[in-house]
Amino acid sequence: MDRLTNTIRPYAWGSTTALPTLLGVEPTGEPQAEMWMGAHPGAPSRIDRGAGERALSDVIADDPEAELGAATVARFGPRLPFLFKILAAGAPLSLQVHPDRVQARTGFEDEERRGVPIDADHRNYKDPNHKPEMICALTAFDGLCGFRPPSEAAELLAGLDVDSLKPYVDLLRAHPEEAALREMLTAVLTADRSEMAHTLHEVAAAVTRLGGRYTPYATLVHHFPGDPGVIAAMLLNHVRLQPGEAMFLGAGVPHAYIDGLGVELLANSDNVLRAGLTPKHVDVPELLKIAKFEPGDPNLLRPEGDAEKVYETPIDEFRLSRFLLAPGGAPQVLPDGTPQILLCTAGSPQAGELALRPGESVFVPAGEKVELSGSGTIFRATVVV
Repeated sequence: MDRLTNTIRPYAWGSTTALPTLLGVEPTGEPQAEMWMGAHPGAPSRIDRGAGERALSDVIADDPEAELGAATVARFGPRLPFLFKILAAGAPLSLQVHPDRVQARTGFEDEERRGVPIDADHRNYKDPNHKPEMICALTAFDGLCGFRPPSEAAELLAGLDVDSLKPYVDLLRAHPEEAALREMLTAVLTADRSEMAHTLHEVAAAVTRLGGRYTPYATLVHHFPGDPGVIAAMLLNHVRLQPGEAMFLGAGVPHAYIDGLGVELLANSDNVLRAGLTPKHVDVPELLKIAKFEPGDPNLLRPEGDAEKVYETPIDEFRLSRFLLAPGGAPQVLPDGTPQILLCTAGSPQAGELALRPGESVFVPAGEKVELSGSGTIFRATVVV
């Protein structure tokens, strides 16, 4: 078992206080958006087994079966198939979707064939893998997830009382659900920005004035004035997670995070198609190919189980569970057949002989037995084989 040294990513949307508060350190004044735990080549965790720190990705590459287990390597290949994060949103993240496996492989191979540099700003597919993900709230957490029924979106837009939105309201009411959502999103994202400017100005004034159910969109307007993604966001379900609640996001599901601190677990990929609310590259035609225009309720999750409370998802690259350890409680012995990352988010529990503080994490190679004890909260990330 190895204590992890992790990288904090200073993305502009990050909170300046949430991660420092969790870690018990002084804020730097700069945004701290994500702490990455795992072996992603963009920012691998580091471990020290007595000869100095090494990237976890390099340690795994030296002997994949010893670190990941034969079953994991046979199922997912010789790399850790998930990336674990603490995500601290102080401002909204981009409105986005992720591809499925076939879409990711096709898109990646196409961009490789066309010679698009892997680090190019306009590159969509950084790898050939899909990117399902889940977010589990540590604090109250606001986000957008999945399309509303068009009738609900029409009612929300109509409530703004902006005359130039009437054609969009009529569009949502005049077509079958999936066609209405596709046409509406296409119209908003492909409209001439100069022609949309007056409408967006009136929308900004209305959501700010009305408050209530429009408050999340006032937040978007504050950070992204003049961005048509604000109207696109009104097509999505607004979700407010309470601590311990989670949300799963499969391929093609449009989503955005607005504010809050959470634990995020995702397949080891960096493929994102953006619709707006971002200064980064937006590829509308590709996004429209990937997005699923299926209205429905967000896929909210609550943990199930006794000592180990599991957040069940329909994919195998990752599995998230939570342990709430109480003083004097029986130690919890973890299964040992798969690689694991354990993250402390509260209290002062122990993983084996290692004492953990909030924000600290460890990597447990496959085959190593671990006993959790003490008092506090530990999240466990692993795979299903």
